[in-house]
Amino acid sequence: MSSSTDITLGQRAERLRDALGARIVFAGDPDYDAVRMPWNVAVDQRPFAVVTPESAEEVVAVVRAVTAAGLRMAPQSTGHAAPGLAEAGLSDTVLVRLARLRGVTVQPESRTAIVLGGSHWNDVLAAAAPHGLTALHGSAGDVSVAGYSLSGGVSFYSRAHGLGVNAVRAVQIVTADGALIRASADENADLFWAVRGGSGAFGIIVSLEIDLLPYADVFAGMLLWDASFTAAVSRAWATWTASAPESVTSTLRVLHLPPLPELPPFLSGRSVVVVDGAVLESDERATELLHSLRELRPEIDTFSRIPADALVHVHMDPPQPTPAVTRHRMLRALPEDAVAAFVAASKDPGLFIAELRHVGGAAARPVPGGGAVSAVAGEYIAHSVAAAPVPEAIPGALAAATAYVDAFEPWTGDALALTFLDGGMDRAPGFGASLDRLREQKAQWDPRNVFAAANPV
Repeated sequence: MSSSTDITLGQRAERLRDALGARIVFAGDPDYDAVRMPWNVAVDQRPFAVVTPESAEEVVAVVRAVTAAGLRMAPQSTGHAAPGLAEAGLSDTVLVRLARLRGVTVQPESRTAIVLGGSHWNDVLAAAAPHGLTALHGSAGDVSVAGYSLSGGVSFYSRAHGLGVNAVRAVQIVTADGALIRASADENADLFWAVRGGSGAFGIIVSLEIDLLPYADVFAGMLLWDASFTAAVSRAWATWTASAPESVTSTLRVLHLPPLPELPPFLSGRSVVVVDGAVLESDERATELLHSLRELRPEIDTFSRIPADALVHVHMDPPQPTPAVTRHRMLRALPEDAVAAFVAASKDPGLFIAELRHVGGAAARPVPGGGAVSAVAGEYIAHSVAAAPVPEAIPGALAAATAYVDAFEPWTGDALALTFLDGGMDRAPGFGASLDRLREQKAQWDPRNVFAAANPV
């Protein structure tokens, strides 16, 4: 960035307007509030300006204009990770929204896809399904492929196939000098290592090439009981996951749901306990594996063979932008005392979701030749979500979310999962032993710290 102190912010804005024209939106412009809004609407991010490029060439122009004006920039697709970005301060930062840079090209012969930088997982699933393919997507279809994948990515396929980051084969990235380059195992290999974990700290991803999975359908679904069954279901799930094969990835959740008309009647105004997930086995083997949970006679049982692109709906993530705060811990194990802690902590009515995700397996094994993050150390993720519909509700929501994960302190490991990080959390455990090398690469590729990121290195 420019070190000159005699250039005012107003003059910087004039330079950007001259270079980018109507594509750049500043505070006070009519569209500013709309274009600065992230998916997590509890976050009030107020960047210096917002620009929404529609092509790789426009991204190059944006990077060159912003650096020439002596400002920083922050790439953002959907804004699911907005808390970490906003807390760093955006008063001298141009938000580069990639919402219009979407598109997917599937290459069925190689089982890969070329994904533009602002694309969502729903875009990938829709393009892959006609070829009998799917992807290492997360539990929500409206999350960006680039942000999720390059920050690790935990899915219902993770115990069998590892983290989503390991499916990335190459990226096209605009670096701090305004160059559009390719990074892969064979080209700019150090940068390729860094972005697989370092994500938006190193540049703006305009496209990425990812591996796809050869599943046209999967055995998946959910089991639901009233929350009064939480203790029995939790004990059974903990026993079940302790011996489940890596073909099974599942989640245990207690949901405290408000009486909202948009919720189905079986959920509205209720507290329920749910086990959901995917079983990458034959119908007969999957039925056998689920037997011990089904013996608890769930109120609702949707486990069956479904199209692979329907798996993204199983977890019932909110389909609309939601104001919330979250916290998580990585757990080394889930002994009886930890199960009891879950049962007790999940009763807090201040929580929207109290969750345990079973990981381990391939998700916990570092990949030879992988990037800065290729695994997440731990067997379970303890994750909480508390709603914060108005700013005044944030302190109470944060207290509830934090109290839940603090209940697991005796079983907590040193790691964190980057895609689960929220504002006010130490990012360093998410990078683990890679942090020092990431900082070296940051100094090489972005020596003036042009790029701000939700998970800064």
